[in-house]
Amino acid sequence: MKVTLTPDGATIDAHDLGPLLGLEPADVPQKMRAGEITSQSEQGQDEDAGRVRLTFWYKDQRVRLICDSEGNVIKTTRTSATPRPS
Repeated sequence: MKVTLTPDGATIDAHDLGPLLGLEPADVPQKMRAGEITSQSEQGQDEDAGRVRLTFWYKDQRVRLICDSEGNVIKTTRTSATPRPS
């Protein structure tokens, strides 16, 4: 899986994100526009410099992707979590 990283942010294909959140890929864009899927992007610092952590919340699911500087996903975690406040 690969994420596209730009100075303006990160993009992940709905075909990759949907299954991680238990959704059909076709449902992802609409749920993101509606604010049902929220996300956060963080740049690594110190020993994590060059890495990016992307976190997505949907209902009680949290998916976290750790990417290298090229956007290659090097670690994926999926957990139940309290939904992120809007």
